[in-house]
Amino acid sequence: MATTMTGRREPPAFRRVVVESVEPRGLRLTRVVFEGDELAGFTTDHPAASVRLLLPDPGCSLEIPKWNGNEFLLADGRRPLLRTFTPWILSPRKIAIDIVIHEGGATSQWARSAHPGDTVAVSGPGRGHRVNPDAIAFVLGGDETAVPAISQLMQAMSSEVDLSVHIVAPADFGRVDLPKRQRSTVTWHELSQDRGEALADAFRSEERLSDSHIWCAGEAAAMQRIRKLLFDELGVSRSRATVRGYWKA
Repeated sequence: MATTMTGRREPPAFRRVVVESVEPRGLRLTRVVFEGDELAGFTTDHPAASVRLLLPDPGCSLEIPKWNGNEFLLADGRRPLLRTFTPWILSPRKIAIDIVIHEGGATSQWARSAHPGDTVAVSGPGRGHRVNPDAIAFVLGGDETAVPAISQLMQAMSSEVDLSVHIVAPADFGRVDLPKRQRSTVTWHELSQDRGEALADAFRSEERLSDSHIWCAGEAAAMQRIRKLLFDELGVSRSRATVRGYWKA
């Protein structure tokens, strides 16, 4: 019997944009603002959504890849340089992303040398997180890459919600200003060698996990440990927790 191969759903088309500005948000966090007419209609329904950033090869002009039914590929068959970020929508034709600067990262290298007028492209948005309007308490956690999403979630929550935030980051990442709100605590934890254990310790310190909704994001292996901690060790209901792997070490 013949079998039919079904392809994956094609992601949203790429929109060409240009860099408007590049500015530091902290010691190792850089905000890049993009603008362009092709951003018309770009919007997100919920906070902590995602956008794919397409970068050109160093020294080359931007090439928009083609979808082959499973992935995006360049004309010569190579995979394009794509990374996923949390977008900030600043106006109908302007968005921003915050990039963690670190050694060895292709996007970090690009951000260090980016200038106004540089052309890139974005695709999205990917799904965000619908904040449960009935939640009375929330615990947010993550590493330095989750700071933009955590900021948006904090802004989206009712002032009546008790909110506890835990961020694990290297000492040289510095501290980034987060939204000010009542009934919230923000704790920064210095990263040791083990990202997963650092976040796990932060969650174990929480006294209200039993009646809290939980959102956590960061390095993929660390998030696997958080899932095991929450669901297997602490008995948190899966319906009250969202845990997302953002990147791989």
